[in-house]
Amino acid sequence: MKAAINVNHIARVEGHGNVHVVIEDNEVKTVQMEVVEPARLFESMVRGRSFTEVSYISSRICGICSASHTITDLLAIERIFGVKVTDRVNALRELLVYGSYLQNHGTHLFVLAAPDFLGMKSVFPVEEVDPALFDNALALKQLGNELCTAVGGRSIHPITAVVGGFTHEISRDEYLAFAERMEAMLPFALATVDLFNSFEVPDVKSAGDMLAMYATDKYAVCDSRIARFVNAGIEFDADTWTDEIEEYKVAHSGALFARVRSTGSPYMTSALARINVSWPNLCKNAKVAAAKAGLRPPETNPYRNNVAQAVELVDALERCAILCRRLAADEFEGASAPAPFTVKAGRGVGYTEAPRGVLFHELELDGDGRVMHASIITPTSQNVANMEDDMRQLAELMIENGADEPTIKLEVEKLVRSYDPCLSCSVH
Repeated sequence: MKAAINVNHIARVEGHGNVHVVIEDNEVKTVQMEVVEPARLFESMVRGRSFTEVSYISSRICGICSASHTITDLLAIERIFGVKVTDRVNALRELLVYGSYLQNHGTHLFVLAAPDFLGMKSVFPVEEVDPALFDNALALKQLGNELCTAVGGRSIHPITAVVGGFTHEISRDEYLAFAERMEAMLPFALATVDLFNSFEVPDVKSAGDMLAMYATDKYAVCDSRIARFVNAGIEFDADTWTDEIEEYKVAHSGALFARVRSTGSPYMTSALARINVSWPNLCKNAKVAAAKAGLRPPETNPYRNNVAQAVELVDALERCAILCRRLAADEFEGASAPAPFTVKAGRGVGYTEAPRGVLFHELELDGDGRVMHASIITPTSQNVANMEDDMRQLAELMIENGADEPTIKLEVEKLVRSYDPCLSCSVH
């Protein structure tokens, strides 16, 4: 087989990128995931700015992951100032991050990924074929929007989350209303796991590593400092992320690539990575749904990231309902109002699990609280190297199975979309 597979401006992903795969004599010669967007320079944009402005600026990196960027910046600043927040603040931050999971996973699964498996060009024909599925998908996304608005002040780019706490909190009755809506949406989320698990996918096993936040006793998304590389068996504190992760340039991409510094291996960070690291700590319904779908460690097929996101929808709904009921019952210690602090110079690293994977923000502030240096590494920029490796393996498998060029092209696109990339974020 000889083919040059070119996908220019790959569809149904956030941002702009091209894919090039060259096959000669049944051998894959070249695989490139080209991120063609120019650098957006957010790290330079915050330099010289006050700490009070940083989270509002960096949240503009992404319209869906903005809650994660906000919380990650606040965590970095609080480490510099030595701020200890209350349990209630931590609960609200977790609720805000999970609201973005509902936003992101709902959008990715139904708008971006589902058409691949339903034989459609876009999500709009779904409304005609299955109006109930379409309406429930929109309702799920809307629920995430409304939760982020209630906790963060608006659906994107939160304004109520500040250093030390929150400037506003909703009422007891509003929390209880959200809990009821979360619980009412659970049957649809469970059906979503079954739906995406029913789609046939190639038997690809990623050779790269996986990276996710780790805690012994919970499915951590914003309140652990420990990261784990699954294959390498490496656990490290977020403060030392540059010792463990190496960023590097490639000629065909506007985004930096990443690999495990000690092994040279590319890696994936994602819902699938979180499931591999934290499967035992899923909520009950989510764990049952994952087990029913055969999704449990070790799972290394990148296509199964779609199923992992569906499982996380179940987990997020169940977890958010519990958080809302506990907040309504005033079960968390301390207030949500911002804690007092003293501005100091220093370096701090914020670390969260954004919907697409781990997110690091490193800040250095001077004595007046102004940014001297900022470094950000987003999930997609960490994933692109592993994505290329997986595309190569996929193409080799399909050549071996006698697939033709159009089929290989379609499967390569589906694989890229399964990663849920945000190419705009990768050139932050």
